[in-house]
Amino acid sequence: MARQKGIFKIKGTIGDVTFYKSGDGYLVREKGGIDANRIASDPAFQRTRENGSEFGRAGKAGKMLRTAFRPLLLNSADHRMVSRLTQSMMKVIQADATSPRGLRNVLDGEAELLLGFEFNIRGKLGTTLFAPFVPTIDRVTGELKIDIAPFIPTNMVVAPSGTTHYKILSGGAEIDFENETYVVNTSETAILPWNATATAAISQTNMTTPNSTKPLFLALGIEFYQEVNGQMYSLKNGAFNPLSIVKVDSGV
Repeated sequence: MARQKGIFKIKGTIGDVTFYKSGDGYLVREKGGIDANRIASDPAFQRTRENGSEFGRAGKAGKMLRTAFRPLLLNSADHRMVSRLTQSMMKVIQADATSPRGLRNVLDGEAELLLGFEFNIRGKLGTTLFAPFVPTIDRVTGELKIDIAPFIPTNMVVAPSGTTHYKILSGGAEIDFENETYVVNTSETAILPWNATATAAISQTNMTTPNSTKPLFLALGIEFYQEVNGQMYSLKNGAFNPLSIVKVDSGV
């Protein structure tokens, strides 16, 4: 894959060469590949069709998870998050030990493999929040909960340069991957000062459906702010806001 250089950047196709823009800049590649009809029917491409089916399933499942957590992702995602999440979903699907190749799925896979997934690789929760927190999922009551003991922000929260304030947010999602529906609830603290004064204990409860049999996901994140003339502004447009999946219950 080649990069375009020079003052003028091109997008489009000229002959067998395609020019396009990605998150990595302006790139160029040669047009090519095997005929789609052959891939769809030739027995030699059976594995390709199976892999393609599962990859499509992973992409759809990743989109469901992103859509459910959209209220938290608006300010907490990097430009490669979609592809990274699809790759993680593929690992979930490939862990399905009961379905045949090409039919493996999220429900029969290992959704717990998504534990620790970072939605923003530029601001990871694990290297940002050092205050101990306890994530819990109560499937009977439908409560997805975060508890954080009092802590000193400047000691326990690694903030980007320019930070004056922050808030902690969380979300609980129940996702039906088969029917493409979800239930989600989110919580957030007030905007808090990033200083050397200990916080109060923080407890956030996000309700889903009691006694659900669907996969449940609990996410935790932080948003950073800068106060200017009494107004709060999202720091660097949220470029370093972490959001991570901190608890998963794959269901029954």
